[in-house]
Amino acid sequence: MHDAVIVGARCAGSPTAMLLARKGFDVLLVDRTTFPSDTISTHILWPHGAECLAEWGLLCILAATGLPPICRRMTFDVGPFALRGTIPDANEGMGGFCPRRSVLDSVMVNAAAESGVEVRESFIVGELLTAGDAVVGVRGRDKQGRRVEERARVTIGADGVNSFVARAVRAPEYDIRPVAACCYYSYFSGIAVHDIELYVRDHVAFGGAPTNDGAHLVMVNWPTRDFSAVRADVERHVWRALENAPDFLARVRQGHREEKWYGTAGVPGYFRKPYGRGWALVGDASYNRDPITAQGISDAFIDAAMLSETLSTWLSGNGTFEELMESHEAARNERVRPMYHFTSQLAALEPPPVEMQALFGALRHNQEATNAFLSAITGAIPLDDFMSEENLERIIHA
Repeated sequence: MHDAVIVGARCAGSPTAMLLARKGFDVLLVDRTTFPSDTISTHILWPHGAECLAEWGLLCILAATGLPPICRRMTFDVGPFALRGTIPDANEGMGGFCPRRSVLDSVMVNAAAESGVEVRESFIVGELLTAGDAVVGVRGRDKQGRRVEERARVTIGADGVNSFVARAVRAPEYDIRPVAACCYYSYFSGIAVHDIELYVRDHVAFGGAPTNDGAHLVMVNWPTRDFSAVRADVERHVWRALENAPDFLARVRQGHREEKWYGTAGVPGYFRKPYGRGWALVGDASYNRDPITAQGISDAFIDAAMLSETLSTWLSGNGTFEELMESHEAARNERVRPMYHFTSQLAALEPPPVEMQALFGALRHNQEATNAFLSAITGAIPLDDFMSEENLERIIHA
């Protein structure tokens, strides 16, 4: 009998497993794939997410892969002009990263194993074990194809948007937002992009950032209604989108695309009840927002830290599962809701309202406020504090 079985070993599952194991609990971590492996991703690890890695003693390991930092002089281009600044309020101003998932996920899986987690790759979960209305473990097949049953005090779904665990327990969803934006991205060599650059235009958003092995990520977002047309001729639609920023277009054209275009029709926004008798959810399995604000990796780290602390308290015999997880859900919702609503608005890719245009104009010659704005929209500081009426009036009137 394990203390926890975790299904999914990427950015939510591995840190949850690692943190529980570091507290002395018996944890089994399973994933259907083998590592290193890639997955569709926004790639961006914002500075507050990098701060989590630093707290866990893993940031130096990621940096040692040759990954250059970002967000030390980032660009947020709104069309008539670009806002440039840094994010001083997280990770001691040292920035974040744009890692390939094959690199980042391997760092996390290895850290979990080194912390004492039993990791089983190529393990396919076929069903949840139940006793009455409680989940008591999983049944699946290992890499040799043998049927295996594993029992645990809690079974955790860290298996993403299409979570098997969430479906199996019929986790209730609420505050659902429809799919808003689709995306394609690829990797280029030979591009002069030294930090993350983001360009927001009417009905399209795009950008780039340096990633592993001297490559650069180039990504483009369109309204999801355009997905069929974009998919039919990705290359043409990408270059047409980049024409909205001639300097960026010229630099990308100087480079060479090294891989195919990877794309997604988009994902819905939702909150799921993250717990029930014998089970819990973490990361994208727990709640999800449109990828356009690239919160997924950083949010997964924070959610993993919060859930592992909650479960550690319960596994140690201090409090009931129901009461502790109810508080965990409330804390999760309070933390992420402002960014969730902001992301839903941004993902529509509509022209900014007059109030936002006024804010952009006021930020243009106010470096301190620009840094705060970039910190807020990336999640380093509370978004609702920055966007409060009092704060916006102060910036605009200044």
